[in-house]
Amino acid sequence: MSSLQPVRGTHDLYAEDGRRHRHVVETARTAAETYFYDEISTPIFEFSEVFKRTLGDVSDIVTKEMYSFTDRGGEALTLRPEGTAGVCRALVSNGLLQNLPLKFFYHGPMFRYERPQKGRQRQFHQIGVELLGVARPQADVEVIALGARILDRLGIRGRIALELNTLGDTESRQAYRQALVAYLSGFKDGLSEDSRMRLDRNPLRILDSKDAGDRRIVADAPLFSEHLNEASKSFFASVTEDLDRLGIEYRLNPHLVRGLDYYCHTAFEFTTDALGAQGTVMAGGRYDGLMEMMGGPATPGVGWAAGIERLAMLAVAPQAQRRPIAVVPAGEAAHGPALQLAERLRAAGFTVDLGYSGNLGKRMKRANKIGAVAAVILGEDELARNGVTLRDLDSGEQEALPLTSLEERLARYR
Repeated sequence: MSSLQPVRGTHDLYAEDGRRHRHVVETARTAAETYFYDEISTPIFEFSEVFKRTLGDVSDIVTKEMYSFTDRGGEALTLRPEGTAGVCRALVSNGLLQNLPLKFFYHGPMFRYERPQKGRQRQFHQIGVELLGVARPQADVEVIALGARILDRLGIRGRIALELNTLGDTESRQAYRQALVAYLSGFKDGLSEDSRMRLDRNPLRILDSKDAGDRRIVADAPLFSEHLNEASKSFFASVTEDLDRLGIEYRLNPHLVRGLDYYCHTAFEFTTDALGAQGTVMAGGRYDGLMEMMGGPATPGVGWAAGIERLAMLAVAPQAQRRPIAVVPAGEAAHGPALQLAERLRAAGFTVDLGYSGNLGKRMKRANKIGAVAAVILGEDELARNGVTLRDLDSGEQEALPLTSLEERLARYR
């Protein structure tokens, strides 16, 4: 029955997939805490204007991919397609801009209507960080270093390359934009339909086009580096020098851009060739003009976002779920004491499964089926002597124990 199937482009997280997902989030959260980042969680839907202002009316996300709807009160709402806009909105809404600088880590689901493929879903999940209130290049280096540390702790840093570019300040960007439009206008008829639409309103996005014809034209386009003023060159030099100091390797990519006007200076991506064409696993940059575009005060910012699904596909598999200890009551009289014993062991830090029904044989079969490491059997004989029978389910060995020494004997199974 189709109504009982997941919606196309969504998936359920459980078992190993769920453990991989949690492993990525917990690894990233722990690393972010070492950089003194606080965690923030914003609503999964916002007023549509939050994203239309920040993503641009001509961006693919706004025109083709956003899940937008009108609620019963007539409000135009959108399921969040990315995390940065919501974090910036939260700073304004909650009066947090008085406390700058602020550093946040987030994780959660995002939503975009696009063709589902390996590592890319319509409901997908991201981790991300935002550092707001610091205009110095030190902030750019910090968020890149944090990203690299997370990838290292996931065991995948060696398979991932850092690509780096500078978009310069507003003056440099405007100079480059004029040069780029002048160049591309001479090839207008050869550009794809999307790129022709972007030529006047968002020409930098053409540099990132995947269309083969566009890529041939862009190959000889003017370079951003040729239009940087001295302030922009100095900013980028500080970023690269500090990355060198930290031993973080990178390669310059002059075609790495961000198309919207509030992006400036550093742009970066962590990429891999282990996932086919969809090689970006983490992407970010500086967005000093974003807060103003949202109607707030001028506030410098820099951050990144990474797809949890892609990271989980690459990451070293986390340890399997801990094998439990099975508490097995034999007979109705043992039900109450077994219930109390299970809670006692859980309070002591053990993972415990207490079967719900069945005779001793069925309960032992369940213990083996769930991969229990040991069974604590509690029957009439055990109750009479205030003890238990402990059976190692790997070796089959068993022994009688007094209840008072049970935790000590089970310590080897932690």
